[in-house]
Amino acid sequence: MGAVPKHKVSRHYRGNRRRHLALTAPTLVTCQTCGVLHRAHHVCKSCGSYRGRQVIEVRGASADDE
Repeated sequence: MGAVPKHKVSRHYRGNRRRHLALTAPTLVTCQTCGVLHRAHHVCKSCGSYRGRQVIEVRGASADDE
């Protein structure tokens, strides 16, 4: 036979165990160069800068606006 629980797990105990499974929203910060919100410690997708330096070259309409 397989594993069989000895006692019923109450909703309270089950909920406490699953408390850490909740999803959290990503932390957004304002880009120093263009002012757009982006994820912390990631390159800005609109201007291609990271920590105030140009890291990648962005092609498209957003790069022509500046």
